[in-house]
Amino acid sequence: MSDRDIMEYDVVTVGAGPAGLAFAIRLKQLDPDIRVCVIEKASTVGAQILSGAVIEPEPLNELLPEWGKNPPPICVPVTKDEFWFLRDATRATKSPMTPPQMHNHGNFIVSLGALCAWLAPHAEALGVEI
Repeated sequence: MSDRDIMEYDVVTVGAGPAGLAFAIRLKQLDPDIRVCVIEKASTVGAQILSGAVIEPEPLNELLPEWGKNPPPICVPVTKDEFWFLRDATRATKSPMTPPQMHNHGNFIVSLGALCAWLAPHAEALGVEI
C-alpha cells in the first residue's frame, strides 16, 4: 500500500453552494466540536454559480442574525414587482396586477456566486474546512 494523507471528518458535504455552506454553518453552530468539511470543485467558492436569485431574508436572519450589517455584495432590496406575459420573441404585455405569490416586497436580489463567496468566510470562521 502507498502512503496516503488521511483527513478525518464527522461530516462532509459536497458542493459549496448556498445549501452546502448554510448546512455546514448550522452544523458548527449546533455543535462547535464537530469536524465539518465542504468539498468544492471550482477553483474558488462561487466561481461556477452564475445565476442570480431573489431570496427571502428570514433564513439568513436565522442562520446569521447580524448579516444585514455587512450584506453580501450585489445584494439589492426589491423595490417593485412587475409581471409580464411574453407573446413571442418581440412582443410582451404587462399585467395590470402582479399575482400575490409573485410579490417580493422585503426580499433581496442577489448574485448566488457572490452570496456563496460571502458565506464561505463565515463558515471558515466557525471552523468549517473548505
